[in-house]
Amino acid sequence: MERTGMKAAAIGLAGLGVAIVAVVALTTPWRVLPAGAAEVTPDPVRDFGAAQIARADAFDAATSAPSYLSLGVSLVIAAVLVATPLGARLIGRLKGPWWLRALIGVAGVYLVSLAIRWPLGMWFETVLRDYGLSTQTWGTWTADRLKNFALQLLLSAVMVVVVIALARRWPRRWWIPASIGAFTLTLALSFLYPIVVEPVFNDFTPLPQGQLRASLLAMADRDGVPVDDVLVADASRRTTALNAYVSGFGATRRIVVYDTLLEVPEPEIELIVAHELGHAKTDDVLHGTLVGALGAAFGACALFVVGNLLRRRTGVPSLGDPKAATLLVGLVSLATLLSGPAQNLVSRHIEGRADAHALQLTEDPATFVAMQRNLAVRNISDLSPTPLEYVLYSSHPTAPQRIAMARSWGLFHGQRVP
Repeated sequence: MERTGMKAAAIGLAGLGVAIVAVVALTTPWRVLPAGAAEVTPDPVRDFGAAQIARADAFDAATSAPSYLSLGVSLVIAAVLVATPLGARLIGRLKGPWWLRALIGVAGVYLVSLAIRWPLGMWFETVLRDYGLSTQTWGTWTADRLKNFALQLLLSAVMVVVVIALARRWPRRWWIPASIGAFTLTLALSFLYPIVVEPVFNDFTPLPQGQLRASLLAMADRDGVPVDDVLVADASRRTTALNAYVSGFGATRRIVVYDTLLEVPEPEIELIVAHELGHAKTDDVLHGTLVGALGAAFGACALFVVGNLLRRRTGVPSLGDPKAATLLVGLVSLATLLSGPAQNLVSRHIEGRADAHALQLTEDPATFVAMQRNLAVRNISDLSPTPLEYVLYSSHPTAPQRIAMARSWGLFHGQRVP
């Protein structure tokens, strides 16, 4: 019977995998400019001074060590949980109801990870302060870190307890309700995130009445994009970096700009918001949510298949046993880390499409180039990441790549090329 359950889950896993690949392949804008657009080579030296390039390189070098060490810690912890019986043995020493032992196991893993990575986080934060990017005190930094830890722990604990409960009730078929639940929960969280989670970390106020707000709303109306509101996030209490984003969909969709962004020239703000309107125009949040929901369902199937293959090696009698808690946490952590490069690849193309939309909407490549220079210098962006850094961390094209695309767009449309 176990083989029958594994076979059915493997078929479901393969089906969801094919669906995800098909949806991503068909919806990702692999080319954001027309086929006839000229290729312009990205060149940091053309747009940034030697001092700016040196500063970006120095910042990248200073942050690489804590970043890679933190990634290494995550990989090692995940490997220990999925390849050794250590987690199961520790949970086996606990007493009490199965759900309590499972919760303690999950909390233990997260607390160990938090303790090991805390000094690395302080190291990274110190570098941000040295370069003027962080405005936080150690108190506010600690509060943000603990909030994020609590949210991650809550979601992981709920996931593990639900999976174990389903596995206890339907040992050979729990992947079916787990996949449906994961899909539904992902959709719900995406809808609720802007109104439940984001306010935990920032305060949001409507952009005040005035020329800028009127221009932005008029641009959204001209673009045919219904926007619920344009909000300002109090990011300056945490950083000096510039940013904006679109979140939610339907009734919760809104464009959010950092309050630090209000310091730059209005034409540049309008271009950044035009980029965000591009995300809304093509329903990137909704499409990303649907792909994420399919990925969550795929992950539930993968937990069943891979978990059953590894459980004996890790000393887990069954996935319905509380000893499975640490194995499940390890598998989810490993899957999250391994899927990151693919997500970044798709994200870079989606961001490129939003850039092209901003250029089409504003027809102002000169201001676009100036805006990208300003953002890169202010945020100390990596202007020439190594291939490994680009794969692991770059969810957006680099500033030189975005500037080169704007020049290509300008040449194709007969606009003045800066």
